Amino acid sequence: MKNNNYDALIIGGGHNGLVTAAYLAKAGKKVLVLERRDTLGGAAATEEIWPGFKINTGASDAGMLRPEVVAELGLRRHGLEFIESQVTAFAPQPNGPALTLWRDPRETRAEIARFSPADAEKFPAFMRLVTALTSILDNIMTLTPPSLEEAKPGDLFPWAKLGLKLKGLGQREMMEFLRVLPMTAQEFLDEWFESEALKGLLGAAGISGTMQGPQSSGTAFVLLYHYLGAADGGFKATRLVRGGTGQLVAALASAARQYGAELRTGAEVSRILLAENPNTGETQAVGVVLAGGEEILAKAVISNADPRRTLFGLVGAPNLEPHLIRRVRNIRYRGCVAKVNLALNGLPEFTSLPEGDAAENNAYLGGHIVISPTLEYLERAYDDAKYGRFSAQPYLDVIIPSVLDPSLAPAGQHVMSITMQYAPYKLQGREQGSGWDERQKQALVDKIVDTLAHYAPNLKDLIRHCQILTPLDWEQEYGLTEGSIFHGEMGLDQLLFMRPVPGYGQYRTPVGRLYLCGAGTHPGGGVTGAPGYNAAREILSDLKR
Repeated sequence: MKNNNYDALIIGGGHNGLVTAAYLAKAGKKVLVLERRDTLGGAAATEEIWPGFKINTGASDAGMLRPEVVAELGLRRHGLEFIESQVTAFAPQPNGPALTLWRDPRETRAEIARFSPADAEKFPAFMRLVTALTSILDNIMTLTPPSLEEAKPGDLFPWAKLGLKLKGLGQREMMEFLRVLPMTAQEFLDEWFESEALKGLLGAAGISGTMQGPQSSGTAFVLLYHYLGAADGGFKATRLVRGGTGQLVAALASAARQYGAELRTGAEVSRILLAENPNTGETQAVGVVLAGGEEILAKAVISNADPRRTLFGLVGAPNLEPHLIRRVRNIRYRGCVAKVNLALNGLPEFTSLPEGDAAENNAYLGGHIVISPTLEYLERAYDDAKYGRFSAQPYLDVIIPSVLDPSLAPAGQHVMSITMQYAPYKLQGREQGSGWDERQKQALVDKIVDTLAHYAPNLKDLIRHCQILTPLDWEQEYGLTEGSIFHGEMGLDQLLFMRPVPGYGQYRTPVGRLYLCGAGTHPGGGVTGAPGYNAAREILSDLKR
């Protein structure tokens, strides 16, 4: 069956795809979203894997979601509600008390003073600098990168305004912004602090989702990126969604439907239909073919899949120019993130919690629980992955969302999500994409649980159910090439007009009427909605022609 009534057809119902769909439908376009899985959200879904336990199978935190998206799509009217913990980060230490960062800057400063009075004095100035630097990044998030080859005056005007704002920071701040971006996270933090515990906790943001250690160039940028929208509490931008991250997806889907978009799940796209434009001779996308053979036509095709999967898997390399094939093939993905989701019979008892009643201690467990005692610890964890091994002493970022939102688990029980680095996509001595068999997966689960149980000895006795997601699982179940949660690494050479590849940083592809709207485009990964927001603007501009 053929259907050519659509203005826009979106491949993938992840949060960016839904943002694009909602904006296009709001502008009066007839929109269809096709999602391969039976659940919308992609790697930002909440799923009831076990009866009564609602798990954020992918992203757990929505602290970076763009305020423009929330306001302009009226997501709060569609049921979106955020929850914030008093504690932004609780970092147990191997020996001695934990380091806790609070939403209240005064409490954070007092806490840091227990580790280093000098660091406590410097911390407010550090956060002022981070806020100033991220204000520039904040403006970049919703700009379309200019094409250096075919830049038009109108494309450069927003960037000229940004340049004036950067200059308005003052010469010192402007130079600091340019100086910090290529630095290592370790260099950046060493300039400010002496406490290994504080630097280990703050530096964890610099390696999040990337196959680099804190001594790798550009990790200072990654650190700043994750601080977009952060409060003065000091541990990146963090807030949860009531009902799970999937409720954000539900709100986006509800908004898109209200504006007239159609959403189909269980609809896998096998390839993108191409045709020659009779007027220009250009190859352009005219629709898609589903796995069952159904053909659907549209004026524009937008892919929320990563660039390599879109251009090689759905378009096909034979339909692309050789120079582009090389560039797409050279995109670094190198997934290194694993995740363990647990259903628990109760709350873990961390030995480093202060003396107090259970209710007081629960407050410490409402934010991120971070196992990253020093920067050296992170670098050693990365060293293992460089040689194809998962980390013997892994970095863990743990969230127990049921502490703040009891609806996610049966009464008295809890759900826990543990994000782990580093687990390389390609294991030592194995072929690309292989090696993650059941034995290796169980060994990784044991390593993660054992590491956390060192700080919370009763954890193993509480585990009722367990799910493990390796980089290979991210690829096979969620369509993330090499298990890269950001659709490609966030290195300085894969950002702005070079994301996904030089010459195609404006959400368009070399195939006419084929667009990208996922995290493989500017500004990159995380639950921001910015790629979908920006892509919708460019697509609407083209559809007016």
